[in-house]
Amino acid sequence: MEFLAVRKLRLERKDEKTEPSKDLIRREREGVILCFIGPPGVGKTSLGQSIARAMERKFVRISLGGMRDEAEIRGHRRTYIGAMPGRILQALRRVESRNPVFMLDEVDKLTMDFHGDPASALLEVLDPEQNVEFRDNYLEVAYDLSQVFFITTANTLETIPSPLLDRMEIIHLSGYTESEKIAIAKGYLVPRQVRENGLRPAEVNFSKDALRTIINQYTREAGVRNLERKIGAVCRKLGTRIAEGKKQAARITPKAVKELLGHPIFLETEEINTRTSIPGVVPGLAWTPFGGDILFIEATRMPGAKGFQVTGSVGNVMQESARAALSYVRSHAVEIGLQKDFFDKSDIHMHIPAGSQPKDGPSAGVTMATALVSLVSGRPVKKGVSMTGEITLRGQVMPVGGIKEKMLAAHRAGLKTIILPKRNELDVEDVPEEVRKTLTFVFAESVNDVLKAALEKPAKSTKKPQQGKKNGKSASGG
Repeated sequence: MEFLAVRKLRLERKDEKTEPSKDLIRREREGVILCFIGPPGVGKTSLGQSIARAMERKFVRISLGGMRDEAEIRGHRRTYIGAMPGRILQALRRVESRNPVFMLDEVDKLTMDFHGDPASALLEVLDPEQNVEFRDNYLEVAYDLSQVFFITTANTLETIPSPLLDRMEIIHLSGYTESEKIAIAKGYLVPRQVRENGLRPAEVNFSKDALRTIINQYTREAGVRNLERKIGAVCRKLGTRIAEGKKQAARITPKAVKELLGHPIFLETEEINTRTSIPGVVPGLAWTPFGGDILFIEATRMPGAKGFQVTGSVGNVMQESARAALSYVRSHAVEIGLQKDFFDKSDIHMHIPAGSQPKDGPSAGVTMATALVSLVSGRPVKKGVSMTGEITLRGQVMPVGGIKEKMLAAHRAGLKTIILPKRNELDVEDVPEEVRKTLTFVFAESVNDVLKAALEKPAKSTKKPQQGKKNGKSASGG
C-alpha cells in the first residue's frame, strides 16, 4: 500500500512547475524490488495479480524453481545451436509491454551447477541502479528494465543468497486466522468449487460450523490450498449422490463433513492435554516454511551411567540446545530437589516425534529444559501451555523468530497459555487481535520463570511416604 501510494503521488505531482535536474529524470525508475515471504497457499501470486490490476498494468510471471543455468536469465550467445534470448526478455516480448508487473516465483529454489549461477545473474536484473542497461547475450544490446515492477516470492529466506536478498524489500505474509479462512471460503473457495464440480449454488450450502470443522480437524495449515481441496472433495461426493438421484440439495453440517471426509486427521485439544499429562512431555512451538507448527518434546529416564541421547532427525543446532538444557538441569540439580548422584545412575533419552521430518534451530531450548525438569521432578506440564525460546547455559531465555506464525499455530491447536522470551514482547503486537484475545502470554527472562509458569506445583512430600507405607502393607497382606 505504501509503494502504491508513493507511485500515486509521483504521477499526480509529475506536472508541477518544480522541474528536476536532467540527471534525476534519467535515473527515474520504479524503485524498490518487493519480495513476498510466506508459507504456501497464502496468496503471494494472487497478490501480485491484484497489484497489477490496481496499477492497470499487464502481469507476467515466470517460475525460477529448479533453474540452474545462467543462460535462462541472460540468454545464449548466438553462436550456439538453439540459442534464444533469456526468459526475462522472452516474457516481456510475450506480454508486449515495457512496464509490466513482473513476478519471479520461487526465488528461494534456484540451484547452480557447472553452467553457472542464476542467482548471480539476477543481481543485475533486480538492482534498480544497474538494470537500466541490462544486457542479454542474445540481443547484445542494452535493454532498459528500470520501468518493470519486479516482485519475487519465496517460502524461506535461508536459501536466498545474501547479495540478492540485499536488493529486495522483504514483506512477510503470515498464515490466516480461523475467521479469515471462513470468510475466504464463504466468499471465494466454496462458490468456485461448487461451479467447478457441476453443482448449482442452491444445491449445496456450507454452514460456518462445517467450514470450521474442516479447518480445525482436516486442514490445519497456514494457507487455504488444502481447505479448497477438502471443500472440493465434499462437493464431488455430494455431486455423486445427486447424479445417482439420492439427493437433490444438502446443507453441509459438521456431522455431514465427518460422514463425507471420514475420520479427522488432526488431534483435538483434549488429546494434546492427555498426551502432555505424563511428566517429561512438553509441547513446543516451531516455525517451518509451511507456517507454524506444534512440536512435542519427550524425555524418559532409565538406569544407567550419565548417558544422554537425542533422537528424532534433529540438526546440530538442536542437539546443542538439548545439551545446553541438560547442562543447565544438572548444574541446578539441588534447586530442583534431586539427589547428588541422580545423573550418575541415570540415562536420559530425549525424543522429538515425527522422526522422518528434519528439525533444527535453537527455539526449542526452553521446551527441552522444561521437559527434562518435568521428567526428573515428576511434575507434568499444565494443560494448554506451550512455549518457545532459546536457552543459554546460565539459564537465560533468548529471543527467537517466527512469533506470529507460532502464535497462529497455537491458536489453531487450541492452546491457551504461551510462554515467550521477554525480548519478544513487542513481536506479539504483530499477531492479529482475535488471536491475541484467545491466548495468555507469559514473558520469561530466565528458565526459572518458564518452569514456574509451565509446570504443575510439586506435590506435598509429607503425604507421599505415609501413603506408600500403607499401600505396601496392604499389598503384603493381600
